[in-house]
Amino acid sequence: MEAAETEAWMDRAIDMAKKALENGEVPVGCLMVYNNEIIGKGKNEVNETKNATRHAEMVAIDQVIDWCCQHKKDPEEVFGHTVLYVTVEPCIMCAAALRMMKIPLVIYGCQNERFGGCGSVLNISSATLTDTGEPFQCIAGYQSEEAVEMLKTFYRQENPNAPKSKVRKKECFN
Repeated sequence: MEAAETEAWMDRAIDMAKKALENGEVPVGCLMVYNNEIIGKGKNEVNETKNATRHAEMVAIDQVIDWCCQHKKDPEEVFGHTVLYVTVEPCIMCAAALRMMKIPLVIYGCQNERFGGCGSVLNISSATLTDTGEPFQCIAGYQSEEAVEMLKTFYRQENPNAPKSKVRKKECFN
């Protein structure tokens, strides 16, 4: 795999993350590439759908399954030859799903220090686990600065979907 090719796919994933940011979502975008063709792409849709499982990777997995049905392909065969390009290290949930789908290679931008499933918090990608598929390879660091800047932009703004704080303010009695 050539660096220029990886950068080009990551550019497309960054574009998906920008769309997520524009929609008020945590800016994560990804592509699933099979035989040099994008067969699934995703951006976070958690706030839009009010469904905490609609991370970019899960959206893309659903698209790949639909693609397999439309093209009469075996999903296990397709996922086994698909590369995931994602702007942020997959969380623990997504890393487990990728492992179950038998994705062999994940290329990502920045680390996910809070929820990372590829080494930052847990190493789902290479841990010795039973009944969860083969470990997958991770390559980190592609366009990480841009991914981090988008995350900083998101977290600087107020999330309209976040629950209201339950911290009571002290009342002043004079």
